[in-house]
Amino acid sequence: MTPDLRTRVGRRAFTATAGLGAAALSLRVLDGGRVVGPWTRSFGDELYAAGPAATILLHNNENPLGPGERAITAIRAQLSDPGIPAARYTSLVPDLSDALAARHRCRPENVLVGCGSTQILRSATFAYASAARPLVAGSPTYEECAGVARLIGAPIRAVPGRPTLHHDLEAMIAAANGAGMVFFDNPGNPAATVHGAADVASFVERVLRASPGTTILFDEAYHDYVTDPAYRTQIPLALHTPRVIVARTFSKAYGMAGLRVGYAIAHVDTIARMRALQYPSSTNALGLAAALATLADDERLAAEQRRNAEVRAFTLDWFRQAGCTPTESQANFVFVNVGRPARGVREACARQGVLVGRDFPPYERTHVRISIGTAEEMRRATEVFGRLLGHGKTRPRKNTGHGITATEKHG
Repeated sequence: MTPDLRTRVGRRAFTATAGLGAAALSLRVLDGGRVVGPWTRSFGDELYAAGPAATILLHNNENPLGPGERAITAIRAQLSDPGIPAARYTSLVPDLSDALAARHRCRPENVLVGCGSTQILRSATFAYASAARPLVAGSPTYEECAGVARLIGAPIRAVPGRPTLHHDLEAMIAAANGAGMVFFDNPGNPAATVHGAADVASFVERVLRASPGTTILFDEAYHDYVTDPAYRTQIPLALHTPRVIVARTFSKAYGMAGLRVGYAIAHVDTIARMRALQYPSSTNALGLAAALATLADDERLAAEQRRNAEVRAFTLDWFRQAGCTPTESQANFVFVNVGRPARGVREACARQGVLVGRDFPPYERTHVRISIGTAEEMRRATEVFGRLLGHGKTRPRKNTGHGITATEKHG
């Protein structure tokens, strides 16, 4: 796209064109593979800023390509429906529940749809943690359940991770005795590490044997990015074990973070308990339509999995060659020991147009979480990282696919 065209396409131009359908407004692919369309937070500004000075967003573990074309087509159809679905309370939750049940080979009663997996995590914490029943979680981990636990006065048993930043399963088993809920993110956030099926099965068996009143919530937000063959989803276990819940989201691999659709899979009785605590009209018609459409788009999901794996490999390789130590990422982000406080790195990166993740105690003095962007974004970002971390210039070493060239230190 030419700079002149970027200048001419602004918010008003997009607003006037959006209602004309796919023929008038096609999806646009910018340098590095980013797809720009109606979901972009500012379409005109995105086009105009797509040059070398554009800010690179590597702070929220988002999918840089956004939703697929089927999802966008479904959103357009909802907006142009003569029944004005955007003005009505949505009736698509049962449709998505049915589709998810078919995909996971269960009953719709085993499915709870929510406003992103955030609402699922909140509902589970409200259901199973209390002032008398603590929450157990690894440290560091995703903070949502702990935030709700503090809100309701539930004690929090934070279990420090192992040196590899995997969860310390033995310590978590001990801490789970008498707990209301164990939060187990797999892959973990921010560490991006994963636990294999055998270790997880042993963990569940031992927790429930010692503390049968404890519920285990598995957060599988990054499930679709895992390449470790030892990993398995816990959905089959959750369907038959009332004390196990699995949370999933459309925010990551499906590229729908701003559309807010997530879901839980669990035993019928467990879902009923969570449903009673959840506001029923929390989802939106556009997000549900997009989720229905993208759930059937296996080709796009497979392409995103390949893209992320290759760009992730490039990023991990760059940091290792730069003398930094990343965890063994199985997600769409990396957690890297850069040997200095995250805040300083974050602020310095922001001044050069790259946003990276927030602090994650107790590793905020050494580690930075960096999301995986497009191939072009990671090339540009590693140039910034190299300057800030004092690792000199880089030169191409080998091509790893998707237009990515790995680098080695030079000078």
